[in-house]
Amino acid sequence: MKKQILIGLICLSLFLVHIPAALAAAVLPGGAKMTYETSFTGSEISLSGTSSQQQYFTVMDYWNIDAVMINLHYQVSQINADQQSSVTLSLNGIPFHSFRPSGENNGEQSLSITAPKGFLKQGSNTLTIQGNLKTGTDDYQLCSVDNTQDSWLHLFNTSNIAVKYTPKVITGGIADFSARFSGMDTVKKGESLLAVPENASGSELESATYALSGFAKGNTLNDKTIPLLPYREDTIADKHAVVLVAMYDHLPASLKNLVSTTADLGTHAVIQLVNKDSSPVLIVTSKDESLLIKAGRFMASGELMSQISSDLKLVDDATGVADPAPSISSNVTFTETGDKLNGPNHQEQTYFVSLPSNRSIADDGKISLDLRYAGNLDFERSLVTVSINNTPVGSKKLTKELANGDVLNLDVPQSLNISGNFSVTVAFDLEMANTICTPNTEQMPWAYISKESMMRLNTKDRTELLLSNYPYPFLRDGIFNRVAVVLPQEMDDYSYQSLGNIFNMLGQYAGGNTGDVHYYSDDVAADNLKDNNIIAIGTYKNNKVIRDNNDSLFFKYNKDGSTLLSNEKIAIEEQYGAGIGTLQLLDSPYESGRGLLAVTAVSPESYYLASKLIASEKDRWKVYGDGVVTDKDGQVNAYRFKTLSGAAKDSTIAQIIERSDVLGFVVAAVLIITLVIVSLLLLLRKHMKKRGDKRET
Repeated sequence: MKKQILIGLICLSLFLVHIPAALAAAVLPGGAKMTYETSFTGSEISLSGTSSQQQYFTVMDYWNIDAVMINLHYQVSQINADQQSSVTLSLNGIPFHSFRPSGENNGEQSLSITAPKGFLKQGSNTLTIQGNLKTGTDDYQLCSVDNTQDSWLHLFNTSNIAVKYTPKVITGGIADFSARFSGMDTVKKGESLLAVPENASGSELESATYALSGFAKGNTLNDKTIPLLPYREDTIADKHAVVLVAMYDHLPASLKNLVSTTADLGTHAVIQLVNKDSSPVLIVTSKDESLLIKAGRFMASGELMSQISSDLKLVDDATGVADPAPSISSNVTFTETGDKLNGPNHQEQTYFVSLPSNRSIADDGKISLDLRYAGNLDFERSLVTVSINNTPVGSKKLTKELANGDVLNLDVPQSLNISGNFSVTVAFDLEMANTICTPNTEQMPWAYISKESMMRLNTKDRTELLLSNYPYPFLRDGIFNRVAVVLPQEMDDYSYQSLGNIFNMLGQYAGGNTGDVHYYSDDVAADNLKDNNIIAIGTYKNNKVIRDNNDSLFFKYNKDGSTLLSNEKIAIEEQYGAGIGTLQLLDSPYESGRGLLAVTAVSPESYYLASKLIASEKDRWKVYGDGVVTDKDGQVNAYRFKTLSGAAKDSTIAQIIERSDVLGFVVAAVLIITLVIVSLLLLLRKHMKKRGDKRET
């Protein structure tokens, strides 16, 4: 009997031991319950009167949505009329909750509301917060005047949209994995890793660089990056999505055994997803260096990667991997189908225009808006205003006669000095006649921006070697522009992380995968650096290119490289100089018209801090001039040393060729002048011939 009880206890203990393992299996990819919070964007926002605000959030297509919570932290005006004021929440245009903001606790309140899951859609979603805030308290008046400046509701940026979800099981192969690898939830939690072998070769780093640029392009977060590190147990320990780029001989034995043998790795590169049900790893490998690089270019194309539904892709010499070159269109269409704005007072529609970072708006740009709007407005007070990057460029008063078909034409001021991506905002002030006695109706009044609205955009290169124009010169028109990366003699984790930081931002701006990035050791011959834009990473002691060009640096090292010296811009104490990191953008000493970016400091940890400044958009605003210093306390100082910088300006002929409108005018003028000259010559010839005939008679 005792023996049976003992056996029973042992069996029960074994059963209990297996329970945690089963639970663990349940939370592996496809089973864990997650929450992703999207904080309200920008600075804290406010509503007044009948105004509204929109907040955007994303639902990934690999999420099974469990719940959506709207968490509001707000303060309402202390003199708001509680029983007359209200706030309505709408999800993708569908109202789902209204409440009356309370004035208790000095008007500061917190509120959590569950939004209907059925109103969600994959991709971008819009939460609209519509206020109807009043201070009027006299219920006996037929019409009461309400002062909108006094009736406000302030939303703190601690407000957020929390989406609770369960990740779906990976079923879509490489495309499915790629979406998760650069997905905002994976990147935000730091669970993605792009890995290379220890002491990676130049071809492995080049392939990894192209792959990283593609994944960085898919990263929608402006404050998080995808790390680049050697593949080791400690670096992959907390990662749920790993990409490993390596020559076949450098693969770990555990992964080498999983690589497909269906193709000869001497004539093919393999992109293969393994362990997708537990710890997914995307292996990129080959025995041929050029094919490994080609596979990296394939991965740089988000379009190509999104089309691979299987777990295996083979790349050979015949595989097409080149993306089309990014186009720089002179005509930009704002909306494909037209946009309608509803409701009284101030209503806005914002359009985002994509432009390579090295190009800026030139002269003779035009904005042409085709508009329609309600005919029952107070036309003495209603108007439309256009702004570029929140700077007004022009307005027009709305009129009853043109309500069914109005046009607004505006010049784009060159003085805006805009380069790279920018926004165009069309704002209507739709004022109602006798508004005091008019009930608030969100469908009335209205304005409509038709699909014929467009912007004619003339651009020019910004070739000054300044960090405010970065990532030029390393990208030009969205393509890697003959980049040569010179690495330190020994690569530690800080060096790999610095490299990853640099190419996270370059990848965000890269528009194609046809440019070149090459890697060199610090003893590279000068001839190999000619006609290249150089990125040199390292210290005085471990990078010969930095050491050889110390005299050209804005922040120079002392004789033994143990500290950075004072210069005409800043006095540097010896110990402080040993702990700061610098970014220095110089004219290349190897060829005029090219640039050299030195990411350098006395220690790898310090130049890693400098590289973080050019890793994401979060800190990019701190970087300008041509020399930047940062320390461990987060203090950043930017300076300009060069008085003249950049490549030679385009010739007049080159500028004319680039401008299609001017080119057409010049061609027409030349043709007319040519015809006039030919006509004059023919007339002169005819006249001379007649005179000759008369002499003969």
